[in-house]
Amino acid sequence: MRLFSRFALLSLGAVFALASASAAPRYSMDDVVRLAQSQNPEIAIARKKIQAARGGQVEARSGYLPSVLSGGYYRRGATAQSSQLRPEDYNASLRVVENLYTGGATTNQVAIARLALAKQQDELQVVTDRVTMDVRLAFYELLLNREKIHVREQSVAVLREELKSQRERLNAGTVGPLDASRAEVALANEEPELVQAQTDLRNSYLRLNDLCGMDGRSSGDRQFEAVGSLQYVPHHPDLNATLARALALRPEVKSAQKDIAIEEKQLEVDRRRDSPALRIFLRLPSL
Repeated sequence: MRLFSRFALLSLGAVFALASASAAPRYSMDDVVRLAQSQNPEIAIARKKIQAARGGQVEARSGYLPSVLSGGYYRRGATAQSSQLRPEDYNASLRVVENLYTGGATTNQVAIARLALAKQQDELQVVTDRVTMDVRLAFYELLLNREKIHVREQSVAVLREELKSQRERLNAGTVGPLDASRAEVALANEEPELVQAQTDLRNSYLRLNDLCGMDGRSSGDRQFEAVGSLQYVPHHPDLNATLARALALRPEVKSAQKDIAIEEKQLEVDRRRDSPALRIFLRLPSL
């Protein structure tokens, strides 16, 4: 009866383990890359910066539109005796101002806002490319660590069989105690390597969880099962062609070029501050 209960408990534990393993989604490298591009915190911050740059562009374009200025005051006085003067005095004014000539300041400010928006879009591409590269490297590292575990497990199994065989030979008197001790030392040296490979695999999953914006503290470090295998694909890049492609397509280079253009436009805005400006305003009747 006791043996049957143990067997039932082991079977129940195996069922729970299989259920938890099957509940975890299976992601390939492309799936993990798409998940990181949609949930990574750095990419989300870069997208918010684009929204802020769009708001700055709207603000810069408002220089072409008339502005409404209001002002007023309210004053109440206290008198010791009756007077013909009003105890309360107030005034309110409203003006509509339109810029007729600003010396090009408004045009340059709009151009700066447009360049700032384009720069933030390039920065988003920079962050996306970097996160994608980190995800791919982490995924390859995860596959490598998983294969290392298989190799270490096989090595430990072989060394255990070797130790068992050496002990049997020692009992039979065909080998000496030194051979059995060597087998024990070899097994003792290999078992920590297996533990280290298991730890490296767990760290790889934690690294991918962090890049994909998943919190692994609530439901464990392994929230998905990596699907894929290590494959070698030979590439033979040409140095000059690679450099030319990088100079033409790298978003970091485009972002630096936009920084230069923004500084040039800002210099024009600063120069126009000393130039005369022409405004027309319409003042509504005071209340």
